[in-house]
Amino acid sequence: MARTASLSGFPEWLPEERLVELHVLDTLRRTFELHGFSSIETRAVETVGQLLRKGEIDKEVYGLSRLQDDAGDAADAASASHKADPHALALHFDLTVPFARFVVENSGYLAFPFRRYQIQKVWRGERPQEGRAREFTQADIDIVGDGELPFRYDVEIALVIAEALSALPIPDFLLRINNRKLAEGFYNGIGLTDTAGVLRSIDKLEKIGPAKVAELLKSELGATEEQTQAALKLAGIRTPDTSFVEQVRALGVSNELLEEGLNELEQVIAAAVQRAPGKVVADLSIARGLDYYTGTVVETVLVGHEQLGSICSGGRYDALASKGNRKFPGVGLSIGVTRLVSRILSQDLAKASRAVPTAVLVALNDDGSWGAAQDVAAQLRARGIATEVAAKAEKFGKQIKFADRRGIPFVWFTDDDGKHQVKDIRTGEQVDADPATWAPAEEDLHVRVTRA
Repeated sequence: MARTASLSGFPEWLPEERLVELHVLDTLRRTFELHGFSSIETRAVETVGQLLRKGEIDKEVYGLSRLQDDAGDAADAASASHKADPHALALHFDLTVPFARFVVENSGYLAFPFRRYQIQKVWRGERPQEGRAREFTQADIDIVGDGELPFRYDVEIALVIAEALSALPIPDFLLRINNRKLAEGFYNGIGLTDTAGVLRSIDKLEKIGPAKVAELLKSELGATEEQTQAALKLAGIRTPDTSFVEQVRALGVSNELLEEGLNELEQVIAAAVQRAPGKVVADLSIARGLDYYTGTVVETVLVGHEQLGSICSGGRYDALASKGNRKFPGVGLSIGVTRLVSRILSQDLAKASRAVPTAVLVALNDDGSWGAAQDVAAQLRARGIATEVAAKAEKFGKQIKFADRRGIPFVWFTDDDGKHQVKDIRTGEQVDADPATWAPAEEDLHVRVTRA
């Protein structure tokens, strides 16, 4: 990884590391487009009121202001007033909230259901640690409807993400799926009416453990011992198939919303077992902290790297976007690209075949041969071969060493009679070549990223 940055939480990549990240991004982009998702980009800045409409993460939002206001005063007062002023500007902390705003503002130009993917930087004021940065890249896919969105899209989104992650140079992964209707119906059924509060407590299970979650349920939500144990029993259910339905019903709670959630989750898991076997589990501890989720919720972990946290999360939101009486329900998932790439690089899970895109360095015989070398390079580039020309007419040994340091596999030579040869500096093999027809082997034409 690039040298330790003076700004903690803002990662930078060396060229060969950036090639790994680009491979991840290209793979995701290709998979999303194969499934009919269109790319969009939204602005980096939203109003504070827009960003804080749902959820309780205001402490993580970066406000945006000039160093001095119009009166020439320092920006401290302006920064302090950001939270109070819904029209103040801030950097987006995810891509879902800006996307909801985008859909409302552009609904007259979109064909619904609208399938979108979006790959952009986001900013979040968290404490930096492995897997958590303050500036990072996310890759989102969403399907949004006008008025209604059939539940089958919840199933499709999970399958698309499973396919996309399977194409990346990462360890095995597991999509852990739950349904907020199931959880909220269950909590209502046992008499815990502050379902959002219960969900926020359950969402902390893996961080603080069941004993402390039990204390939170009792002290903050007034749950009885019986209610607390029932909530923890529900959260303890985890199955690789649809057998969770029987386990939930065995808890003896009856509620209409609970039944609706059970049915929806059963459909998702049943389809995933058939089309993405071994990649999905029903995990009733998954809650998702943001309040805008209303149905299916997903978190994804790398098997053997669970301490990294979720690498892909999201779910169904029915009320995040609206325009008067017109609602735009949606379902989407977000991949933490920077988190994934950081783990790939730190654990040497994959590597680029070379450090630069260049496949060929055209050597110079003397300073007067620069124009002819550029002609050769142009012929090679015209056929898709990444080529650069040496900067100096040094001894050939030095030019070859330069190519080796750069990670360029081939060096091109042209003698005074116009005869061309190309040398594979890895093997030492040198052969006659024609710039109009020669091409490297397929594996050398482009940088390849492979599992270690």
